[in-house]
Amino acid sequence: QVELVESGGGSVQAGGSLKLSCAASGYTPSSGCLGWFRQSPGKEREGVATIVFGLGLDSLYYADSVKGRFTISRDSAKGTVFLEMNNLKPEDTAMYYCAARKRTVYGPKCAAVSDIGYWGQGTQVTVSS
Repeated sequence: QVELVESGGGSVQAGGSLKLSCAASGYTPSSGCLGWFRQSPGKEREGVATIVFGLGLDSLYYADSVKGRFTISRDSAKGTVFLEMNNLKPEDTAMYYCAARKRTVYGPKCAAVSDIGYWGQGTQVTVSS
């Protein structure tokens, strides 16, 4: 039983920052991946930032649209993953979901919905211009 619970969403003006948190339970990240997806109305859910395990070092992935602005990190002892979002843009407005996969990822990204086995309930991020 894997449970993922997000928090930290809210409303900010363009250029502002937010930090999302995901408390993961029932999951030890020795393989697979853990990270963040987002979905806005009328669009497909997309990978934003993920950590892939089992490659020696943690392998980080960022979507091109957020590189240089978002940072993913984790507290392995507490089972928490974070997404620090800086210089937010209106196009970042979406529901953000914590996501996890237990089985080995045969690649560095883990950015497709089909890669994911478990989802959090989502936390809304709204960025005003």
